[in-house]
Amino acid sequence: QVQLVESGGGLVQAGGSLRLSCAASIRIFSINAISWYRQTPGKQRELVATITSGGSTNYADSVKGRFTISRDNAKNTVYLQMNSLKPEDTAVYYCNALHYRLDYWGQGTQVTVSA
Repeated sequence: QVQLVESGGGLVQAGGSLRLSCAASIRIFSINAISWYRQTPGKQRELVATITSGGSTNYADSVKGRFTISRDNAKNTVYLQMNSLKPEDTAVYYCNALHYRLDYWGQGTQVTVSA
């Protein structure tokens, strides 16, 4: 079992920045991959960024160059630094952990970007 707790969402103006945190209940270096997804009403959940246990990262084209995923193994926390935010980044952001072929999800945190 892996519990994930997101934090850091909020309201920000376009062009601003936010940093999301995902705190895990187990040592994150043992988790195959941790990802951030986002979802808006009526749409499918979208993969935003992934960091693997080996440290490799991947990003959706829509956020490349603006978002950065990183991790702090000592704190068992993964971060998503979001810069140059746009109104279209508005969504509920979810943390996901792939651990021994099972998916675990956090409760989500709302990010709202005003124009």
